[in-house]
Amino acid sequence: MKFQNVALEIEGKIALVRIDRLEKLNALNRQTIEELGKAFSRLEADPEVRVIILTGSGPKAFVAGADIAEFAGFDAREGKDLARKGQQTLFDRVEHLRTPVIAAVNGFALGGGLELAMACHIRVASQNARMGLPEVSLGVIPGYGGTQRLPRLVGKGRALEMILTGGMIGAERAREYGLVNHVTEPGELVEFCKGLARDIAKNSPAAIASAIKAVNAGFSSNQPGFQAEIEAFGNCFATADFREGTTAFLEKRPPEFPGC
Repeated sequence: MKFQNVALEIEGKIALVRIDRLEKLNALNRQTIEELGKAFSRLEADPEVRVIILTGSGPKAFVAGADIAEFAGFDAREGKDLARKGQQTLFDRVEHLRTPVIAAVNGFALGGGLELAMACHIRVASQNARMGLPEVSLGVIPGYGGTQRLPRLVGKGRALEMILTGGMIGAERAREYGLVNHVTEPGELVEFCKGLARDIAKNSPAAIASAIKAVNAGFSSNQPGFQAEIEAFGNCFATADFREGTTAFLEKRPPEFPGC
């Protein structure tokens, strides 16, 4: 499958998704959002892919924001459709993917770029990363989940300060806030993420998918998180991965998981 604005590389159990609009600092337009949605769907359906790393082309930007020229003339109805379709096609899709996604944040992650990174399960930033939600300076608010995911990650007060000022924070402040898990040298970012991905990939993909589902349930108003954990925990006992994992432990050998 070929894309115009998205590049895919698969190396063993790890897939690298690179947003490739270098001349636009990887800004998200509708085509790029659609292509990313298709790329993630394809990778989730591939049983050989255990972890996905998402990054931007070039050293300057993960995603520098949305392509403002595309929606500058929209009315209220069109704005609602833009946010709804974007969330359904990509942002919510990534958050609920069975395959874990690591955001490798290189350079600017602004607006929709930070919202995309926050939809990922884990975030790692290079030291030159700059993150923010500047939408209020354009007369709008974050529309791809930023008002919901940012408070969950950094707390209500810090989230409101970032959203209402429209300012940016650096990588170290983002780590202090809990917005990113790790900070690396720019040239080491993707390799660090690959190392993290390898640590994840050696574990049960069925259990990982269940863990993502249970954790997400704790942040949903539609289902009680503890009950979701009970259900997911019990369901793990019916999987081949559970049988292999426990057998390997008792036999004192590394597990060889058959996959989902």
